Amino acid sequence: MREYSWNSFKDLIFRNPAVVDQDPHVDDGDENTERGNWASKREYILSTIGYAVGLGNIWRFPYLAYKNGGGAFLIPYFVMLVVTGIPLFFLESAFGQFCSQGPINVWRAVPLLQGVGIAMLMVTLIVSIYYNVIIAYSLYYMFASFQSPLPWSSCFSWADSNCSDTPTGASFHLQTCCLSADLNNQIITPFLEMNACTCSLNKQFLLFYRVALQRSSGLDETGPVVWHLALCLLLSTMFTAAALIRGIKSSGKVVYFTATFPYVVIVILLIRGLTLEGARDGIEFYIGSQSNLTKLTEAQVWKDAATQTFYSLSIGWGGVMTLASYNNFHNNMFRDSFVVTLTNAGTSVFAGFAIFSILGHMAHIYKMPVGEVVKEGFGLAFIAYPDALSKLPISPLWSTLFFFMLLTVGLDSQFAGIEVITTCLQDAFPKLFRSKHGLLTITTCSILYLLGLPCVTRAGIYWVTLIDQFVASWVLLILVLLEIAGVCYIYGGNRFIKDIEMMLGNKSFVFWLWWRVCWFFLSPCIIVAILVWSLMTFTPPSYGAVKFPDWGVALGWSMAVFILLWIPIIAVYKLMRAEGSPWKRLKSLCSPSEEWHPYLDIHRGERYSHKTMSYRILHTQCDFILFTLLTLSQSNIPVPH
Repeated sequence: MREYSWNSFKDLIFRNPAVVDQDPHVDDGDENTERGNWASKREYILSTIGYAVGLGNIWRFPYLAYKNGGGAFLIPYFVMLVVTGIPLFFLESAFGQFCSQGPINVWRAVPLLQGVGIAMLMVTLIVSIYYNVIIAYSLYYMFASFQSPLPWSSCFSWADSNCSDTPTGASFHLQTCCLSADLNNQIITPFLEMNACTCSLNKQFLLFYRVALQRSSGLDETGPVVWHLALCLLLSTMFTAAALIRGIKSSGKVVYFTATFPYVVIVILLIRGLTLEGARDGIEFYIGSQSNLTKLTEAQVWKDAATQTFYSLSIGWGGVMTLASYNNFHNNMFRDSFVVTLTNAGTSVFAGFAIFSILGHMAHIYKMPVGEVVKEGFGLAFIAYPDALSKLPISPLWSTLFFFMLLTVGLDSQFAGIEVITTCLQDAFPKLFRSKHGLLTITTCSILYLLGLPCVTRAGIYWVTLIDQFVASWVLLILVLLEIAGVCYIYGGNRFIKDIEMMLGNKSFVFWLWWRVCWFFLSPCIIVAILVWSLMTFTPPSYGAVKFPDWGVALGWSMAVFILLWIPIIAVYKLMRAEGSPWKRLKSLCSPSEEWHPYLDIHRGERYSHKTMSYRILHTQCDFILFTLLTLSQSNIPVPH
């Protein structure tokens, strides 16, 4: 029989009613001794910046700025940041911090929409699969950069007769010459007759598709696993698991390096780039005198600005809420939102200077317009920019730094994605998982590795593109739109503001006026406009000139439907489980549940204390009876049955 002392009895009586098995990695100084907190404010800020600043800041924003008027693009970009980016980031941060729960349990505020949280988890789970693959690409190129000369600096033994050291425009724009290229079989199908079009393919283009990816002709031709990519994927998975083995306690230390090192590399590359011939031409094309203010009259420019702002801040993925849920209750998330969002935007602009200065130098060497060497996405990260770096003295050093930067940028975002998954599982099953955080992390990473293997087959690049275009696109717009509707219109914007004031202190009406305008009107209207536009202009996905088969497109739609279907399924399930008339059931599910409140008793105040009072009384009575029975049994006094 376990012996109870007066101190243990006091622990029973006065403990938090939500107490379960404590995470062994929680520190004694944590405010929340069950879930744990960030060891310091710096670790939270760095982790959130690392999550927000992703590969899109480096390989997409500079291209969008160039395409949409150069410096003129900054006007719609920062306008959209102010009216959608910062308000929604603030909303998600406050939502997660208030209840100290992940993206599923936060919907105790509106139980009818708990499926939105599950859908966010599904998005993060699926995206984490292919994001890990992109990190593997970076690892492969980083290891390849240890050679001198660089493998892509010339047409070496891996190349064929189509390889060119002095590319023409067709080398950078394959569609100009060839609609498709089966690089594994070295078969090229020209858009024109062969006597009217000579296909001269850039060496870096050939190396990426033929050597690194061993790309097949299409999604129909899966082919075997590319084992050097599978090994890089395994190494990336091991890095992620090691960094998250103790949850935020270990990842919070890792981000001191992974979140700051990219800025060191960008500064180094920028300084080196500005010393090169042609750098000024690249900067002019990016954001200089080539800026075109007339572009501001085009709706597409504003749509691109809103989309880039929205996706670059990772809104709607559940990561912002998850990271904020580990803050202290009275943390100033309002100030943090400005720090993270402005740092994210500044990183995008700053990285563009480093990218375009070196692309300008490459254009100067090839005697081509800068516009013909500019690419986005994989084309920039693994074809155009590495080719430009190969022209520099000590090229292996610059190439290693660049791909190591891509690795750290990708890992930071992957850390948060895995943390979303493990946090949701721990919040849902605390007794089962909270004391086994390390095992849960390793299991999650292992499953993601196995699910990622199809993405490192010869058709892997098509799978990555398919997932990206169907899962990480307009699906997120629907989730965020429901998030705004749930918080502002169903739960109540004024009630949510009072919750925030419990954390920040009372604010004036004028202070909240702008946030009310954004949350209730501007942000949802902009998201609806982007969503409608995206669906109206939807075209079947493709990778370059390679079209996806009908079954591939159907599979993409199935993934999107699978994610969104959780919302009505959970809503119907809860309606069936509720009691009363249909209207009473709906009304009860649109009201906060009894479990919706700040995590710790001390923070609940008068607004939420009544929700737990009856539970606490019952809990105390049961513990008192237990203590009495145990005392009697130890005193050899007969216990009545």
